[in-house]
Amino acid sequence: MKFGLFISTQFNADQGLGTAMRFMAEEAKLARDSGFESIWCPHHYVTDPMRMFQPHEVLARLSAEVPGFRIGTGILLLSMMNPVQVAEQAATLDWMTDGGYVLAAGLGYRREEFQSMGVERKHRLSRFIEAIEVIRRLWTEERVTHHGQHFHLDEIGLSARPRNPQGCPIWMGGAVPPAVERAAHMGDAWLASFTTDPDVMRGLFDTYRAALPPGKEPEMPICRECFVGASDTDALGKCRETLIDKYAAYASWDNKHVAAARPFAERFGEFRKDRFLIGDVARMKDEVARYREELGVTTMLLRMNWPGTDFEDSLASIKRFEAVAAAFA
Repeated sequence: MKFGLFISTQFNADQGLGTAMRFMAEEAKLARDSGFESIWCPHHYVTDPMRMFQPHEVLARLSAEVPGFRIGTGILLLSMMNPVQVAEQAATLDWMTDGGYVLAAGLGYRREEFQSMGVERKHRLSRFIEAIEVIRRLWTEERVTHHGQHFHLDEIGLSARPRNPQGCPIWMGGAVPPAVERAAHMGDAWLASFTTDPDVMRGLFDTYRAALPPGKEPEMPICRECFVGASDTDALGKCRETLIDKYAAYASWDNKHVAAARPFAERFGEFRKDRFLIGDVARMKDEVARYREELGVTTMLLRMNWPGTDFEDSLASIKRFEAVAAAFA
């Protein structure tokens, strides 16, 4: 089992952005010494009043703290971005990490983001598919001519292509069968989201495996919220309120996997039972083993900080996870 630390780049306005930036560097350094092998950052635009840094810039900064680590996005909102810009940024980060960059990308869903980026939401799937095609060609061909529905290039060559001549790995998000099948055919892995419950995930992994071309054996990565305390009670007490606030924000963003008639605070117990990893070291070992044995998960990207969480509590959780990671080394 591999473990990645999912660095939250979202903070409340009263937490101070300078302090937040220093905290993210401390997270990365501690991950390096606590059994993690990669770091990941999320991507959103226009999140006011919540403060949020952009992923590629943060990953560039943090990569200096974790030589030899993989770094990646989780997920990049590719459907509203220019594929040439993404291909260039990815190649730069790939060289900064000696070939360690992973582009995990998805469609996005927030209407405010599409509107602010000047992209029609109804085109998000076609833009995503075309952008993947363009990026792969830009990474592997000296000159690219492409005239599609959304993007037009004439004899374009990148300023720098990735360290690996085959390009960077592309992981794809999504939580419905067509998205999973698309990841099997077009991507290098399917990344299950924080909000996908294990029963749904099991069916989607089955769909994914059935759609894989013969001989293809990719990683099976998932994202999970995680907090390791001195005891189950300690862990729950230190993360419950900020997790409730975080998922209430998801619901307000019309995330269909979280939005419901009942307030999230009333549903926290459901999520803790089947989606959140909260407890002491022994409980975390059991949870990780369950995902490995029941779902075939090979890689877990774990987020241990949410807007408003005490920074020192999050660092202590990362440190405690070292004992969990050691059990799966």
